[in-house]
Amino acid sequence: MSEKKEELRIRLDINNIFEEMVGYEGLKLEELEEYKAEAEAAKENILKAEAEGKMGFMELPYKQEEIIKELKATAEELKDKFDNIVILGIGGSALGNIAVQTAINDPYYNMFAEARNGYPRLFVSDNVDPDGIKAMVDKLDIEKTVFNVISKSGSTAETMSQFLLLRDLVADAVGEDKVGEHFIATTSKDSGYLIEIAKRENMKTFHIPDNVGGRFSVLTPVGLLSAAFTGVDIEQLLAGAAYMDKISREADFWDNPALINGLIHYLSYKKGKVMSVMMPYSDRLKDLADWYRQLWAESLGKEVNRDGEVVNVGPTPIKALGATDQHSQAQLYMEGPYDKIVTFLEVENFENELEIPAAYEDLAGLGYLGGHSFAELINTEKKATELALNKRKRMNQTIYVPEVNEFTLGQLFYFFEFQTAVAGELFDINAFNQPGVELGKNYTYGIFGRDGYQAKKKEFEESAEHKEDLIL
Repeated sequence: MSEKKEELRIRLDINNIFEEMVGYEGLKLEELEEYKAEAEAAKENILKAEAEGKMGFMELPYKQEEIIKELKATAEELKDKFDNIVILGIGGSALGNIAVQTAINDPYYNMFAEARNGYPRLFVSDNVDPDGIKAMVDKLDIEKTVFNVISKSGSTAETMSQFLLLRDLVADAVGEDKVGEHFIATTSKDSGYLIEIAKRENMKTFHIPDNVGGRFSVLTPVGLLSAAFTGVDIEQLLAGAAYMDKISREADFWDNPALINGLIHYLSYKKGKVMSVMMPYSDRLKDLADWYRQLWAESLGKEVNRDGEVVNVGPTPIKALGATDQHSQAQLYMEGPYDKIVTFLEVENFENELEIPAAYEDLAGLGYLGGHSFAELINTEKKATELALNKRKRMNQTIYVPEVNEFTLGQLFYFFEFQTAVAGELFDINAFNQPGVELGKNYTYGIFGRDGYQAKKKEFEESAEHKEDLIL
């Protein structure tokens, strides 16, 4: 098995971040050596925090055997009873679910029964746009649908407003006494409104560890339940994460790619590369880039450092898709400001080898395609974009993914989580809170009249009074 793991190991190619490949806009190898001690100190701080129980995401690959059994048993029990599972969640309670589904299952999973192989359809309702909610609700057979409500506190306005609507519809469809059979609550074990509701309604519950924040929660029941419901091998997801965890603990700096990449992004930021583009050349990995965008932005975008000093730091994450975004964003990356570092995800072995037929060989601008495969084409386009960026003095790097499966996806999740923790240490900020997000939530609570938030409502009203008539 160890040989198989090595074959499936993701690899980080950092050649193109150095001056030798991209000129003066790149880093010097000596800079990594110079800051190596700081990176290693960051790792030691992370391991110390883990020992104190503060790094919950690092525990997930190892401490969930019983939970895994329960998740699989629940999915097996309910998959024949329900045609649909709907995730009610937002941010970290949604993006990981989508990333797993897109990466592992058939892209047309919901549309065709043969693609689902006996598992229910999956929907993720992660916004409160009334048109989107109404469109989904109108197309669901409520009696054949189970809803997983994901909220640690049970007071997330977006998630709980949807729950209130759907609870009402379920009660109308099956009766008040059966409401609990159609809902699963994924929430905090000992506190919050949702666990109280779950007890009242006799809902099945799964718990989010208190030391795991939402954006780090994809490998908890938050992401694993929907995965189990759609036939994903959740044990292999965790096995991949455990494999990357071991690599991320490597004592030798140069054997630890997540540590190195955290440092690279920190040094790139100091050099003016304040934007981090993730560009998978794979449809299966496009939503991993969306998940990464929240992880990076919410973790590293901070006003103050750990000493309370105003620093206003944070690399801006950007998602792109190769080859699609060669035709929409690449022009900016090639000729715009020198403010980006691009991370490509390259899949080395696609599941399907699809050949391009030979035809019109007399037409020079078309005939050359025949006899090649689509896998060759998409990876050649990636390599060509990589070279073009080099020629334009644009820093870029590649993560090679041997194939897209649960084991490699688990590695990717953990790699980026550990890299984020490292970057947080180097920036000297708390990578595990989100005070800016909380402020916006609190204004919403106040405007809607929630008890305890009257001051926020007053601030909103005063702000509205001072606005000029500048709506044009």
